Amino acid sequence: MTDKKLKWGILGAARVNERLLPAIIESPNAQLVAIASRREGAARATLEKYAPQGFDLGSVQCYDSLLALIENPEVEAVYCPMANNEHVTWAIHAINAGKHVLIEKPMALTVDDVEAIEAAAMNNKVKVMEGFMYRFHPQHARVQEIVASGLIGDVLSVRASYSFLMRPARMYRIANGVESGGGAMWDIGPYAIHSLRWCFGLGNAAQGYKPLEPVSVVAHAKFNEVGADIVTSGVLDFGPDKEGRARFGHFDISFERSRKSEYEIIGTKGWVKCHAAWVFQNDVPVISWALEDGKYAEERFAPSNHFNLEIGHFSDCVLNDRPPYLTFEDAKANCRAIELALQSALTGRVVAF
Repeated sequence: MTDKKLKWGILGAARVNERLLPAIIESPNAQLVAIASRREGAARATLEKYAPQGFDLGSVQCYDSLLALIENPEVEAVYCPMANNEHVTWAIHAINAGKHVLIEKPMALTVDDVEAIEAAAMNNKVKVMEGFMYRFHPQHARVQEIVASGLIGDVLSVRASYSFLMRPARMYRIANGVESGGGAMWDIGPYAIHSLRWCFGLGNAAQGYKPLEPVSVVAHAKFNEVGADIVTSGVLDFGPDKEGRARFGHFDISFERSRKSEYEIIGTKGWVKCHAAWVFQNDVPVISWALEDGKYAEERFAPSNHFNLEIGHFSDCVLNDRPPYLTFEDAKANCRAIELALQSALTGRVVAF
């Protein structure tokens, strides 16, 4: 281990900075040194709004140019929360400048673009990871432990439901069609698809708990006038298990419903449920499980900030030359599943992988 801190820059004044900016500042192995936005004064305003009380604002360079931040030799790693259709362009800009990059989900809108980011990272010998902060919360490790123990038996069904009610301040999320990264599927859909793939992977101990990949998808969606999906629901078919039993993953995402971020794993002996994958740092996370014999339990966890844990993990990977937990293979598989789910919703057909 080292006491060195990874020096971070943030590309953009996106709303997610409410959580990520203080996470960088508070992480013991990270240091925020720069923030940039193309809107004049927005970088400084974002820093002033979201920095923890008592933080030295003068220690952070604020730019009205994204390239100026990328060209700053002091910046070692970049967080990219740009619009979904800009991720590939600005991530590659940063990578080619020798920066390590944490890209807000989705990493890109096509598998080809994820592969382009991967190639750039390999050529420049830098680390890149897709920003699924939820995966770093301890509650999910407990879910994995429960499934691995055999308590709920063989995993045959998973349900993932993610939603929040669209507010006027968030209308930019549906201002563009799905081909440009707009809509629910590219916004909260990545969480649902990622949850399903990971949960089914927990039932494959022989594969080292790697995500399981689906073989087909069918989906239905409600689109607005510009072609952004407001609601999308569907089923991922993960193929039969070794006993020939069906394995289906149900996803349901919406901008028309109250906030929800839960997944439930149903096995041959019982089930386990994560009640909230999106948790604030002072929330008390809850998972529950039940068995065929009627036994039921709820488990509560100490509050934990998954954004801080994500920043700490990626910083550690760079500082100590370790591979990021979330890989390019995972990013490509998740992107492909989203692409094909949208294709199914647009065509009304079952789409094979």
